[in-house]
Amino acid sequence: MDIKTSKILVTGGASGMGRHFVLSLARDGADVAFCDLDAEAVAAVESEAVARGLAGRVKGFVANVAKEDDVVALVRDAGAALGGLTGIVNNAGIIRDGLLVKIDKATGAVVKFPLSKWQQVLDVNLTGVFLCAREFAAYAIENNVPQSVIISISSISRHGNQGQGNYSAAKAAIVADTALWAGELARYGIRTGAIAPGFTRTPILEGMPPEALAKVSAPVPLKRIGEPEEMYLTVKFIIENDYFTGRVIDVDGGLRLS
Repeated sequence: MDIKTSKILVTGGASGMGRHFVLSLARDGADVAFCDLDAEAVAAVESEAVARGLAGRVKGFVANVAKEDDVVALVRDAGAALGGLTGIVNNAGIIRDGLLVKIDKATGAVVKFPLSKWQQVLDVNLTGVFLCAREFAAYAIENNVPQSVIISISSISRHGNQGQGNYSAAKAAIVADTALWAGELARYGIRTGAIAPGFTRTPILEGMPPEALAKVSAPVPLKRIGEPEEMYLTVKFIIENDYFTGRVIDVDGGLRLS
């Protein structure tokens, strides 16, 4: 697929890696639709795209990927705004970290991880990916799109990261579904791919104290955290390589979580 003629929808596109994906895709010639929850942040990305004179069009929407009606409307409206869709990047995600159980140091009581925090992460990070993939695939089939691609952002945490039981479960499931959907959707010309970033420079990491950031990067064989552009280059590879489907690419500097 030629990125210069592609029309891509990015979820969670107003901040972090998603914002970089939106602006980089448009820089390289793609028309891009994106969504986020914050209307002001969505407008800011649209304004930046105009100010930078990017080659591709950028159109933002306010939508919650965990809500079925929002996703149905998002895919429909994004397709109408761009005059079609040929790909989606399932990037939207949240974290609600905590141990399964722990002992409160002050009281000695056993504290359980709240079901609400488990469910919030599964709703956005997994159900959101399912809804967006389902609606995009239906759109591609109904509109006779000859070639299209579904890219989902997993994580190094899919191997299991202590304190991230909910996040790790969702990110592992994304990889499983990416492989499964490749077989189901190939007959319609729809490819799939997943990317599993390691620790990457985002506003969350940039807000960490230098000593904490150094502790994060120390176990990485390359001795640094990843850059959003390095993750974007992987997105671009999957879009452009028509023989790639059903696999996950780890972009983690060689780090392995135990």
